[in-house]
Amino acid sequence: MQELSYKEKFIKFMVDSGVLMFGEFTLKSGRLAPYFMNAGNYKTGAQLARLGEFYADCIHENNIEVQTLFGPAYKGIPLATAASVALYNKYGIDASYCFDRKEVKDHGEGGMFVGAQLSDGDKVVIIEDVMTSGKALREVLPKLKGAANVDITAMIITVDRMEKALGSDKSAVQDAYDEFGVKVYPIVTVKDIIKAIEDGIIEGREYLGKMRDYLDSYGA
Repeated sequence: MQELSYKEKFIKFMVDSGVLMFGEFTLKSGRLAPYFMNAGNYKTGAQLARLGEFYADCIHENNIEVQTLFGPAYKGIPLATAASVALYNKYGIDASYCFDRKEVKDHGEGGMFVGAQLSDGDKVVIIEDVMTSGKALREVLPKLKGAANVDITAMIITVDRMEKALGSDKSAVQDAYDEFGVKVYPIVTVKDIIKAIEDGIIEGREYLGKMRDYLDSYGA
């Protein structure tokens, strides 16, 4: 049997972790979706170690230049930390990492960031979970650029739902590139998930029709 690709392994990992679920879910947008990702179900050290490896695989496969991994507070903090460990352990890339504070610290070392201090020209990769509207990117870009004139080489997310943003014909991923020039790389897309079901890598054949219909209705 042919070995699974890292994308296929990731889809199976999401299902096994109870993160990728199928059924009927009302999203924040009000849309009724046949699948849902609940990243809050990642909660063990083993899961976080694996998750970090998938981010590292995505960076490596796409030849993304990186000096610092940035994890937006709060959800991005453990993700960037896990990804930096995995990048070193798996690929020998010793990248720094940092994250922002929600409030600027006015005592001790002070400042907006914890971890690596950013310098002009640093190649920064933003590590996030999902991207729905691009709001998180809109919030962190001024912070990053305010700290130094960094080069944001990529943003990595786990899944691209490939949906139109509300009030737009483009997806949040397309919007991020058009508005900010930031290229967003998903570990997998919803089309990869559909193919994994078709290929029998995960269960869920009974949802294939609804998933295709949903993409036809809301796909960008």
